[in-house]
Amino acid sequence: MARPAAAPDFHHIALQTFDLDNSIAWYRDYFGCRPTWATDKFSELTRSRLPGILRMAEVALGPANFHLFEREEPAGVTPPTATGIQYQHVCLSVDAPADLPVWRERWNELFASGRYVFLRPEAPTEIIVDDMGTHSFYCLDVNGLEFEFTCLTGSVTGEAP
Repeated sequence: MARPAAAPDFHHIALQTFDLDNSIAWYRDYFGCRPTWATDKFSELTRSRLPGILRMAEVALGPANFHLFEREEPAGVTPPTATGIQYQHVCLSVDAPADLPVWRERWNELFASGRYVFLRPEAPTEIIVDDMGTHSFYCLDVNGLEFEFTCLTGSVTGEAP
């Protein structure tokens, strides 16, 4: 089984919210984060993965980034519990676009091995290139938690909305 040449770098944690302004203020006031960018324009992939997305913003704390996704609040929503899955995705950055197919194929090989039970047995997305030149794909871990693998070559924001 092929192994990628280098381990990916951590890029951001994405969190969902129903009140972006409130979240930005809390991250600013609690952690001392600074807003770096915001958008209300999204790719079809993002809209299909995050129905009801309205806006998103990045706040930074040193090298750590939080991407805050504001979504429409569905009726009857309940807050997450301590035992529930609570983050939207974790993004890992790779050095070159050519590294992405290697990571994607590694996921496929591990899935096909039959050694793991996947709560959500969904294949990784195709690799996309957004309007800013960011290459990325999404995959799930065995618990159904989402990871984005991205290459920031040509990108200003680092996110593939």
